[in-house]
Amino acid sequence: MNKKIVIAVDGYSSTGKSTVAKAIAHRLNYIYVDTGAMYRAVTLFCVQNGLIDSQGKISDKLKSLLQDIKIEFRKSDDSETADTYLNDLNVEKEIRSIEIANQVSAVSAIAEVRELLVRQQQLMGRAKGIVMDGRDIGTVVFPDAELKVFMTASPEIRTVRRFSELKAKGENVSVEEVRKNIEERDFKDTHREISPLKQAADAVVLDNSNMTPEEQLEWLYEKVKEVCERD
Repeated sequence: MNKKIVIAVDGYSSTGKSTVAKAIAHRLNYIYVDTGAMYRAVTLFCVQNGLIDSQGKISDKLKSLLQDIKIEFRKSDDSETADTYLNDLNVEKEIRSIEIANQVSAVSAIAEVRELLVRQQQLMGRAKGIVMDGRDIGTVVFPDAELKVFMTASPEIRTVRRFSELKAKGENVSVEEVRKNIEERDFKDTHREISPLKQAADAVVLDNSNMTPEEQLEWLYEKVKEVCERD
């Protein structure tokens, strides 16, 4: 396929958006951008700089410090994927912790944070040939994307996947903690005033509750082919 398009992948947490987005980007030789990692990086910045109090309230000081936040994606030497860098430091491991997961929805709801990152994301997509996953890619960042995918899976499946992922990374968490975190993030993501998580009217739905990563990749590849051949 010679034509380059924008592929927007939205959906609930722990549905494997990043996994399938990375896979299709690699297969198509597209650029992959993990927007969730960008919000997690801002959240980590808040934690490192004492901008979140014990009640989870974020200091207004963050808005004046946004210009000090530099987020990049760099390919690691031994991987086909890219790691997240915050102010020139690799923070890929730190941003995947349960602590950051518990705080990221609140940070994502701040208008100034979203405006900053959305501008960066839109600049990344100008040349096409990009796969971007997040919560509002097809509705806000790229409302004119040629292909929009909305991913979902049962809460039980998502809990097991996330728990297994965290345990594999050495995180000391319980299944109940993970389940609660997913439920809270779903509520916050779908009820926030600014750019809430919702399915774009022209998105295709991928329920991967009972699909392997390989099956998801083939499903998405066929959708890309349909779009490119149609247009």
